[in-house]
Amino acid sequence: MLPFYLFYIVCYQVPELIVRPSLPDRWVVLAVVFVFTFLLPTLGTGVLYWFGQLDSLLLRERAQRPLPLLLAAFSFGMAATVLTQRSIFDVLLGQMMVGMVLTVFLTFLISLSWKISAHGVGVGGAGTLLLLLYLNTPHSPVLLWWLLGAVVVAGAVLSARLVLAAHTPAQVWAGLALGAGVVLGIGIGVSST
Repeated sequence: MLPFYLFYIVCYQVPELIVRPSLPDRWVVLAVVFVFTFLLPTLGTGVLYWFGQLDSLLLRERAQRPLPLLLAAFSFGMAATVLTQRSIFDVLLGQMMVGMVLTVFLTFLISLSWKISAHGVGVGGAGTLLLLLYLNTPHSPVLLWWLLGAVVVAGAVLSARLVLAAHTPAQVWAGLALGAGVVLGIGIGVSST
């Protein structure tokens, strides 16, 4: 649900960040994001479990993670294909989705040989995205509060992953670094063009 929350923030909490689509039509963005980043990956993972390809929906074992991550990357890619249509959607929306596709795909590749924290990737990317948006619109107290909230949530999520022994500290930090690194890389690439 993290992509949905980020798009909600951009579309409705800081509406001045984007021009297209107009405010009354931004529900379309959220619908696309919900279907392709939550609904389809969740259903796909459920189908894999139903057909015995997964032992558990929790995906605790590294060997269980690549196929659901590959399906998620494909589904996120479909959302990116929709949201990068510049005549309909603002460039920022497409850039956000492309960054998410890249992080999910890199998480898939890494998961082929090592169990990186996908939660760490998500909160690292989300926090860094909110930081970059805030730095580009420093007079937005709304973005500052969302950024501070993201820092608190990231700390809670990463701590929980460690307490639950779902990951080692290295896996959590690597996930956080991957998410933040992809967002910074895209942000620097966009600002230099």
